[in-house]
Amino acid sequence: MWRDLTAIGRDLLADDTVRVVVLRGEGESFSAGLDRAMFGAGTGDEPGLAALAGSDDAALDATIAGFQEAFTWWRDTRVVSIAAVQGHAVGAGFQLALGCDLRVLADDAQLAMKEPSLGLVPDLAGTKPLVDAVGYSRALEICATGRWVDAAEAIRIGLASVVVRREELDQAARDLAAALLAAPAEAVRATKSLLLGAAGRSHAEQQAAERTAQAGRLRDLAGGAG
Repeated sequence: MWRDLTAIGRDLLADDTVRVVVLRGEGESFSAGLDRAMFGAGTGDEPGLAALAGSDDAALDATIAGFQEAFTWWRDTRVVSIAAVQGHAVGAGFQLALGCDLRVLADDAQLAMKEPSLGLVPDLAGTKPLVDAVGYSRALEICATGRWVDAAEAIRIGLASVVVRREELDQAARDLAAALLAAPAEAVRATKSLLLGAAGRSHAEQQAAERTAQAGRLRDLAGGAG
């Protein structure tokens, strides 16, 4: 599935007409996370964790980096991504939802970062967006305890953009996508780029980035671009 998600991302990002991507899990839960078979011999073409541990440093790093690609392309400035989350989003599933720009949760959603409870760390690019959303202390508490975060808490602490009834989840995601599509594509992309970089810039640097972005937009508009 990770490899398929990576391939899907490459195809979507190569298509300039794609502006919004909605990620939806089929069934009762968004994603139950890591297949427990990985603690043994593995599953299908995927080696188990013991086999991965036996790799040299470079090979192990490259393998994990390959996994991470499936979880990181959602933040590319060419698209705005929405995770529509119902039921459980556990570990890798939680990190996949965190990889998206926006999260719409059903009222039965349950999120948990279980990796530390299994002796591992969250390694699928989920730690930064979690800290960005809820702050270091709360992120540490959520990860280290492995506890469940329900939909009500998720909206309160900034993990969710909106919470709706389970039967309204698909429509809420579609409505949000439509609202995002209402603004000119390049303006949304430029704004996303500005916001993504804001945490790493000083106020003065962010102001300079805003000026540069706005100059580009003004010139594009004067030239007739969208």
